[in-house]
This record gives sequence, structure tokens and C-alpha cells, in this order.
Amino acid sequence: MAEVALYPWLVGAVLAVAVLVFVLLFWIDAPYGRHARTGWGPSLPGGLGWLLMEAPALFVFLFIYGLGRYRAELVPQVLLVLWCLHYGTRATVDPFLRRTGGRPLPVVVVAMGASFNVLNAYLNARWISGLHRYPGGWLTEPWVVAGLGLFLVGWGLNQHSDGVLRRLRAPGESGYRIPHGGLHRWVASPNYLAEIVEWGGWALATASPAGLAFFVFSIANLAPRARAHLRWYRSTFPDYPPGRRALIPGVW
Repeated sequence: MAEVALYPWLVGAVLAVAVLVFVLLFWIDAPYGRHARTGWGPSLPGGLGWLLMEAPALFVFLFIYGLGRYRAELVPQVLLVLWCLHYGTRATVDPFLRRTGGRPLPVVVVAMGASFNVLNAYLNARWISGLHRYPGGWLTEPWVVAGLGLFLVGWGLNQHSDGVLRRLRAPGESGYRIPHGGLHRWVASPNYLAEIVEWGGWALATASPAGLAFFVFSIANLAPRARAHLRWYRSTFPDYPPGRRALIPGVW
């Protein structure tokens, strides 16, 4: 099957998986981090697991992007920088900054995450550098400017929120405490909210089917996780602020 014919089916597969993930994660807490538990098969050390899971999102994207005929044009290069801004830190820095790096990560979780990242990186890189040619004035369109701004705001909030969580623990500690500051004042998972904002901005800026599918998948994956986090915080800490919501301040 020709790539142009296969591509929409792969985007559809991401959307189908998003629906499945959304339903399953409302019933089953993904078994890593604070929700880690036995019974999910062999595990890897946390830092190594995160590295193996996230690295394909960066390196597969770079490889596929490099094959694109429009790779040297301005708009694809700007979008490349945005992708690398997120996954450059996620794949090469974050695994080594995690204070819970020794917490095991099930191999099945690593395999599923890495598989999704390979497909998602291919779909997004192929679209922006090879399957679609952006006009020269694309970056000045209002919705594109808004998308770029949303991505950068989301990335900054994501970094800040993760930093708050890391600073809760002294070196060698792996326990949990109630976080405060920034968006943590209003929601249990501000890093997830920020990431959804990022990929919403990406979908808007790229105006691509792959970007939209990734945005939908991000919501499907992170919203149930945020709900599980809020439930865990409330059951673990009797003094957890009652006004905090799971993901959307004052709403949900």
C-alpha cells in the first residue's frame, strides 16, 4: 500500500487507541509511579525504563524528518525545534533527574509507550517534512501564532510543574509529599494540564491530522491519570487541599 494511502489509516489507528486508552485508564490505574504495584511482569529500573520509552519520540522523529524533501524549509524547521524542545529534555534529561529513578517501570509499560512514540513520531515528522508543504507565510497566520504561543506556554508550565515535584524530595528520597506553588495550587496534575496545552498548540500550529490525533491521545491518556492522582492524594494525605481539582482549575 502506498504511503499516502496508508497514512490516514495510521492516524485513525492512533485515534482508535486513544478511545481504548481513555476507557481502560478510567478502570485501571497504569502501574507506574505512585500507582506502581506487582503483578505486571518484569520491570526495569525507572531511569532506564523512561529513557527507552521516550527516546524513540526524539530519534525516530529526527530520522524521519531528515528524509523529508521539505526538511530545509523554514516552517518545518520551526516545528522541528518545538518537537525537540519537548522531547530533547524528555528523552535525554528527565530520566536522569527523576528522584524516583530507582522505582521499577514494568517492561510492558515501556514497550507500549515506546511503540506509540515510534508511530507518533513517524506520523508527525513525515507530515511536516515530507507529505505536506507549508506556504511561506504560514508562521504569520493568527492561528499558527496562537498555536506556537500555546506550545511554548505549555512547555514552560510543564518544566516548572515537574521542577516543583522534583524539589519536594532530597537526594535519595523516593516518597511523596503535597506539592505547592504554581499550578499545583489549583490542580493535582499541572504537568499533565501543561502537556495537553502543548500538544493542543502543536495541533493548531501544524494543522495536521497527526497533530490532532496526538492532541486527542494526550487528553485520553492524561485525563484519567490526573483523576487517579487526585484520588490517590486525597486518600494518602488527610490534609490535602479540598479545593484542588484533577486537571482543570475549578472545574474538574
